[in-house]
Amino acid sequence: MSETPDSVVRTYTERHRAAFLDDLAEWLRIPSVSAQPEHAGDVRRSAEWLSAKLKETGFPVAEIWETPGAPAVFAEWPSDDPGAPTVLVYGHHDVQPAAREDGWATDPFEPVVRDGRMYGRGAADDKGQVFFHTLGVRAHLAATGRTTPAVHLKLLIEGEEESGSPNFRALAEQHAERLAADAVIVSDTGMWDEDTPTVCTGMRGLAECEIQLYGPAQDIHSGSFGGAVPNPATEIARLVAALHDADGKVAIPGFYDGVTDLTGTERALFAELPFDEATWLRTAKSGAASGEAGYSTLERVWARPTAEVNGIGGGYQGAGSKTIIPSSALVKISFRLVDGQDPDDVQKTVRAWVESRIPGGIRHTIAFQPATRPCLTPLDHPALQAVARAMGRAFGKKILFTREGGSGPAADLRDVLGAPVLFLGISVPSDGWHAPDEKVELDLLLKGVETTAHLWGELATALGPVRRIRT
Repeated sequence: MSETPDSVVRTYTERHRAAFLDDLAEWLRIPSVSAQPEHAGDVRRSAEWLSAKLKETGFPVAEIWETPGAPAVFAEWPSDDPGAPTVLVYGHHDVQPAAREDGWATDPFEPVVRDGRMYGRGAADDKGQVFFHTLGVRAHLAATGRTTPAVHLKLLIEGEEESGSPNFRALAEQHAERLAADAVIVSDTGMWDEDTPTVCTGMRGLAECEIQLYGPAQDIHSGSFGGAVPNPATEIARLVAALHDADGKVAIPGFYDGVTDLTGTERALFAELPFDEATWLRTAKSGAASGEAGYSTLERVWARPTAEVNGIGGGYQGAGSKTIIPSSALVKISFRLVDGQDPDDVQKTVRAWVESRIPGGIRHTIAFQPATRPCLTPLDHPALQAVARAMGRAFGKKILFTREGGSGPAADLRDVLGAPVLFLGISVPSDGWHAPDEKVELDLLLKGVETTAHLWGELATALGPVRRIRT
């Protein structure tokens, strides 16, 4: 019986599995921790390693792009079809801090394979999920007989994602012409679980602020002055109490302006997932679910904006009592944002709300961190359907759809390049991102290879007509 393209991909992937995993382990040994200055040289070494490996893979262009912080890697492999669409893959090569004393069973930067899993910092987040593209494109060529990919293929692998991507937007704007693409593939996400392959269709945005309230010029006696001057700790408590209404909805006027509501189709797709709330609560280490009335737990986490108190303090915190009116108090709040919300507008809305609630005799400051914009892929976009088809061919299963409750820099690429963002990842919740004993399931990692081997042809078909109409 003659081989099919899918069987060629599978055979090619298995034949090159050992060398692929050896290369990945070599990359994982580089402690590219962007958050720790003492590892700046390692982050650069990681970029240099990846650039060299991409050239070895076949990319005719592989460059290190400098930023004011850590370097990124750009690579490009043009298709020999001049009318082919262009696809940009995004990922990151920096990793979270890790040390054996954090609770790792083995050295986090000396990867080991146990029970079909590779353990090591970055195995899943995100070196493993970047690296499967190298074998995937070679399998694509082997299965199709091509000498170049079916799409103009580009990669942008940044070095500061684990430090908040402080220079990423400026990097994308600086190189917008070279990064121009018809679609962006983000390989820094995951699936529902080991048995349920899924495609993520969106990530929430993020705005964070710290509010400081100031009352008396110093701590003062609560007997002599209590009840007669404003107390900043009391006012912080009032501010936090006013943050939500009785139905768990954010009570800041204008906060929901522009929010894209869930459709019936999206709610039905969420409901298809094998979600067990009791299991989810155990993972959350919580005794009960809570949140905005009228929405399921998954809808609250994935598709609704939120306001969460991350920290609150003021006044005496030590043992025993100290009867004072404190001179200051603070609260740290994070806002997760959804499609249709603009972080700049949200910041203005929050500032106005805070100012309206500050009584006389209290001074305040409010400082926002750099924001992350929300990102959503339309369910009917042909590129999303191409990703689902490619993953379905690799896994041999129906592909379901999820969103992510967290945030990332994907929306910057969408905004700068004007291209839709798609998410492709094979990591699962048990992989332990940012935790001790981070790992990747090797069988799933190889399914990622197979998915990308199928993806370029699927995207060439799905996006080709779109590109021809536009040109």
